[in-house]
This record gives sequence, structure tokens and C-alpha cells, in this order.
Amino acid sequence: MLDYVKVFFTGGVICVIAQILMDKTKLMPARILVIYVTVGTFLTGLGLYDYVVDFGGSGATVPLIGFGYALGKGVMEEVSKSGFIGVFTGGLTATSGALAAALLFGYLAAIIFNPKDTK
Repeated sequence: MLDYVKVFFTGGVICVIAQILMDKTKLMPARILVIYVTVGTFLTGLGLYDYVVDFGGSGATVPLIGFGYALGKGVMEEVSKSGFIGVFTGGLTATSGALAAALLFGYLAAIIFNPKDTK
């Protein structure tokens, strides 16, 4: 039961920070997305985001900052295996499944729900 509370709390704090950024600054959601992915990658490179993941589990890995975490982890693992070329291949290898799923489900949603252009 405590694990669920930690996951909910961690994911909630990440989302609250994004909401505060949207409400109190002039940052658009796309910029916040980029900030979150960049911060996740940066904190992973410093070894700090592992503590957040250990505490919050999927509450820390599912939001956008978790995508940065996955990119950073993939690069670090691939660099340790393949050397410098891992900088270029590691992030793509680690996140290719999520990217493929996002493309597939986005395409299916577009077919099913027949989106219309906004004016």
C-alpha cells in the first residue's frame, strides 16, 4: 500500500511542478516538455534521478521527465558497452519501443476519431 502512495506522490509532484510552470510563467506546454526531458536526462547523467526512481517507481519513470531518464540511462549503458558511438545510439535504442508505440497509437487514434483541422 505504501508503494502506491509513493508512486502517486512522486508523479503528483512532477505534475504539480509542470502545472505551476504553466500557470505562473509564460512557458508553453511544448517548452515545458522539452525542459522536463532535458532535466530528466541531465539528472540521470549526474546520478541523481536514480534516487527519485528508487523512491517513486513508475511515478518517476512514466511522466516526461522519465523519458529523459530513459534516454540518459540508454546512453550511459551503450557508452559503457560500445564506447563513444553509444552517445548516438544509446538513447534511440533505449526508447525505440516507446517511440514506436506512440506513433502507432497516435496513428490509430487519428483513424478512429477522425481529427479535424482547427482554425
